[in-house]
Amino acid sequence: MRQLPVKVGRRGTIVLPAELRKRYKIAEDSMLVAMPTEEGILLHLAGVFVQPETYTPERRAEFLLMNAVGAKEEKAARQKIKKMGLSPDAILASLKG
Repeated sequence: MRQLPVKVGRRGTIVLPAELRKRYKIAEDSMLVAMPTEEGILLHLAGVFVQPETYTPERRAEFLLMNAVGAKEEKAARQKIKKMGLSPDAILASLKG
């Protein structure tokens, strides 16, 4: 690939040529990482990873109770909560605050 000039503006801003933005799918507000190397500065797209949320057993028990519709589902939720070693009544009390 041919070399393309890039001008550094005030405050260190740079504008990447459209050809590069299209080729590497760099859009407005894309996050890049600048890494110093022996040859110069390497720019690459930043990978954004979202840490999945993990729930405590108590929080999962709250979900079970809050999503139960009707007596049959509530009974099933209470059984699951007991199998988790928790008290459904204590969970309900904590929800009421």
